[in-house]
Formats: sequence, structure tokens, C-alpha cells
Amino acid sequence: MNIRVGMGYDVHQLETGRPFFLGGVELPGAPKGAVGHSDADVLIHAICDALLGAANLRDIGFHFANTDNRWKGMDSKFFLREVTRMIHERGWKVVNVDCTLCLEKPKVNPHIPAMKKSLAPLMDITEEEVSIKATTTETLGYVGREEGVNAMAVVLIAKT
Repeated sequence: MNIRVGMGYDVHQLETGRPFFLGGVELPGAPKGAVGHSDADVLIHAICDALLGAANLRDIGFHFANTDNRWKGMDSKFFLREVTRMIHERGWKVVNVDCTLCLEKPKVNPHIPAMKKSLAPLMDITEEEVSIKATTTETLGYVGREEGVNAMAVVLIAKT
């Protein structure tokens, strides 16, 4: 079996008064939201980079540059759908995804089922094949000061 592993990482600054999207879901009542050219969904961006890396297709910024107004305010689910299409065109399929979110607030665990439900169909996999975990930095660094959020993702893809 021809398989590959990819790793993705993304960071976004947090700002008061912005909507907060994680894993394709808007977190209701979040005190801060991520700042970015698109909807700044740090989790989806990390998954996209992991998939693109596994398929040797560069990174999300290469395909969806933050200097291109077509992507301004774009729902990041569009990017994940497109990245999945790109790897399918090259004969790859997503086997599984494992992600870690790092932020102090809000608590993410109540939203993980909705995130899995949102993400799985975009990659043509089941919710059982999407793992999402969350942690804090115990108040250390930019995450601990609630200035930013980051996400890491590891994916496994296989030739179809």
C-alpha cells in the first residue's frame, strides 16, 4: 500500500469582537476571534497544510494566498474541500486526521462533535476518522495571554 503522512501547523492572532471559527464551526459567545484574510479557521488551515504536504503540493498559502482578494473573508471549509479535490485528482484519499488545538479560552471540548461533523464530509471520511484534541499552555506565552491560537494536524493519505 502506498501511504504518506503530512503535518500541518497554523497560528492566528486573537482579537475582541470578532467571530471565532474552529473546525468549520462558529463558537458562540467566544470573547475573541481569530484574525486573518479568510475566516481565520486555524484548525482547517493546519489540516489543509497537512494534506497538501502529504501529497507534496506545497502549502495553503501557495494555493490560496492571503494577498488574493478572492479569498478575503472566505469560509475555510471551501479551502478544505478544494484541497481534498486536489489530492483526489492525484489518486490519493484521506485515511485519517489527528489534530490538536492550543488555546486558553473558550473551552473547545463541547464543540468537538460539531467540528468532526463539519470536517469529515469535506474530506470524504467518517467522523470516526477525525480526531480533535484541545490543550492550553497553562497561561504561558501568546496562547496563555489569550493573544493567539494555534493548531497542529497530522494526516495519513493512501493511493486509491
